[in-house]
Amino acid sequence: MRKYVLTLAIACLVLITSCSSSNGDGAGAAPSESAPPVATEEAITDNSAPSDAFANLPQLNGEATVMLRVNGESIVIQVDGVHAPVTAGNFVDLVQRGVYDNTVFHRVVREPEPFVVQGGDPQSRDPNANPATFGTGSFVDPQSGQARYIPLEIQPSNANEPLYSRTFPEAGVTAEPTLTHRRGAVAMARSQFADSASAQFYFTLADVNFLDGSYAVFGYVTEGMEVVDQIQQGDRIESAEIIAGAENLTVAAE
Repeated sequence: MRKYVLTLAIACLVLITSCSSSNGDGAGAAPSESAPPVATEEAITDNSAPSDAFANLPQLNGEATVMLRVNGESIVIQVDGVHAPVTAGNFVDLVQRGVYDNTVFHRVVREPEPFVVQGGDPQSRDPNANPATFGTGSFVDPQSGQARYIPLEIQPSNANEPLYSRTFPEAGVTAEPTLTHRRGAVAMARSQFADSASAQFYFTLADVNFLDGSYAVFGYVTEGMEVVDQIQQGDRIESAEIIAGAENLTVAAE
């Protein structure tokens, strides 16, 4: 029990976004446990498709393979657009844009037990940026000049489509997600607001299933987990590229 409480405390303090940022992603409060449960099929159905506000977001219609280079070594990620089309599409689009190149892994948590490695803050590319701000940045669309946020997207294992914009506890969903937080999962960091993920992501260093249903997993490390295990705070993503499945990415016309 003590071990679980320690891990949960780390999640609340570490994972997702800075408390000083209302819409960034990085480290902050975990989802509220006081959210009212709604155990009705109608409630789930109401949030089973992206709203019009997200209609122009990139989507991945299938799978893609992404390779990151860190410390001269490769990390291969299988990105799942079948069960997380918007989340996966956002990630693959940012890879294609070069957003992740030279970004920093600003948070690494291995004590008191292996937890996560988090990075992908676009502002960390700037060599003159203050490291204290890493974990609060988002991707800013160069066309609109606005930060791009994506909806929380998690598919229950007993459903044909993802649930959007609500956690499983908020929606009264008791099933496991199709994509779980097992070791090697890749998921989006966000603030306490469901639809606040942008660019930052994290690798899980162990099975951390208490995050299931609250944060959006969109893929898994298939090669190079030993490289992830060696990442230190301050290490950079030297490059990120799509090595398969780029044709499955759909991006709305500007």
